Amino acid sequence: MRLKLLPALALALVGALASAPANAQELELIQPGKLLIATEGTYPPFSMRSPDGQLDGLEIRVGKEIAKRLNLEYTPVIIKWEALLVGLAADQYDFASDAMDITAERQKQVTFADGWLESGGRVVIQKDSPIKSAADLKGKTVGVLVASTWAKLAEEHGATVKSYKAESDAMQDLVNGQVDAVITDSIAAAYAIEQSKLPLTMTPDYLSHVQKGFPFKKGKPNLVKAVNKALADMIADGTYAKLTVPLVGYDPAPKDPIKTQF
Repeated sequence: MRLKLLPALALALVGALASAPANAQELELIQPGKLLIATEGTYPPFSMRSPDGQLDGLEIRVGKEIAKRLNLEYTPVIIKWEALLVGLAADQYDFASDAMDITAERQKQVTFADGWLESGGRVVIQKDSPIKSAADLKGKTVGVLVASTWAKLAEEHGATVKSYKAESDAMQDLVNGQVDAVITDSIAAAYAIEQSKLPLTMTPDYLSHVQKGFPFKKGKPNLVKAVNKALADMIADGTYAKLTVPLVGYDPAPKDPIKTQF
């Protein structure tokens, strides 16, 4: 009697395995049931500590949601930026959520998931400023971080550059009317405005564009595809916006994400 039941039991077992969540081998995970994600934890608004000491930030919120959608335990691995690629190559984590720009050179070293956030140079102005776009910068005084690429962009638009050692000083001078505008990273500016409640805004146009990507060690196509699907789904159903808008005041999801190059 038991022998007759074996085929049915085998079929049932196969069916159960087919419907079960992907295991560590299928997703090329380092540890079964866990999604190990590297982060610095010291780069607001991407990664930082909340008042109660918990990790928070754009990449932390998105990373946790990805793990949730893959039925995995979100497991942060704190690293330093300069050690990120070394740790990735050594299989110390499944991927990194640090705010890494997707560039052609880096694509030779790692596999990026689809672009998860868009940023770039933006013009910060007072809310009642006559400057409405970068085209209006000609003849104006623009504050920029010293030795940054923003100075070149300001000069290309005919502005006089005033350099600062700290962008917070440039922002304060803008509030006080000491400069006409500030050029800086869109996400950094949005976070500063949102958190400090400064009477500032940004022009709608970008002076430069960059997309951030999650880097993976090459040779993990299943995991990258799973993360891409989780990202696309959370953007489509509005979860991504709910997670990010409270931090920076707008939805930074790329309109046209840079796709993974396998």
